[in-house]
Amino acid sequence: MAAVVHPHDSLSPEQQSPEKDAVPPPKSDSPQSEKSDLKPGTYVIQIPKDQVLRVPPPENEKRFQQLSKRKPGRSKCRRCFCFFLATLFVFLLAVGIAAGVFYLVVRPKLPEYSVESLAIEGFNLTSSSPFSPEFNVTVHANNPNNKIGIYYQKDSSVRVYYDDINICSGSLPVFYQPTNNVTVFNMALKGSGLELTSTMQTGLQEEENKGAVPFKLKFRVPVKIKVGAVKTWTITVKVRCDISVDKLTAASKMVSEHCEYGGVDLW
Repeated sequence: MAAVVHPHDSLSPEQQSPEKDAVPPPKSDSPQSEKSDLKPGTYVIQIPKDQVLRVPPPENEKRFQQLSKRKPGRSKCRRCFCFFLATLFVFLLAVGIAAGVFYLVVRPKLPEYSVESLAIEGFNLTSSSPFSPEFNVTVHANNPNNKIGIYYQKDSSVRVYYDDINICSGSLPVFYQPTNNVTVFNMALKGSGLELTSTMQTGLQEEENKGAVPFKLKFRVPVKIKVGAVKTWTITVKVRCDISVDKLTAASKMVSEHCEYGGVDLW
């Protein structure tokens, strides 16, 4: 049983009551001294620091509530963006795999083109009046693919240039070229009302005397590719051929010839 401790009986009444004239002890910076200065009815409550930081100050309560409400929206947008990136990655990966499989199975090769002959009619270098030249061009087209056929569509164009001046123009025939096939076709390219400056006439005469008159042929051909039973959309192929002939007559002969691709429009 606990013992009850009473105030010491030997203390005098003066010692038990505080003296009115007693000098108060000096204040200190310790928490104990701060408690002694509190007014009656005032309490000091000690809260752990981690709990104090969880409670926003009153002046920031409205701001805290606004930020709390915005978090779900931001989280939703972030999820949507991540889902979009994942979908895009899967799509690009699937396209890459499909392209790789197609290449390994089909082994596509570019068709090869060359100009076999070029006959020129109506070219007049002795008169300054307008004239209408005509170029008869024979083209050699080779399709080296084992599983790809080529449909040559309408609305193609072929233009002949001398020193960036369009001399005459025409189009390719419409036909289908099967796999492993070589097709030779002729084109009649015509010009109308052509006028040459004195400088151009002089240049053409000098080049004809040297036996090498240069021209440029530019092809723009819409085609469709057939792989098995599947046919693609229309693709426009661009080809450029640099050629030289010995003279500007129907009996002209090819001196040099080189063809290369100038680009492809997929849409």
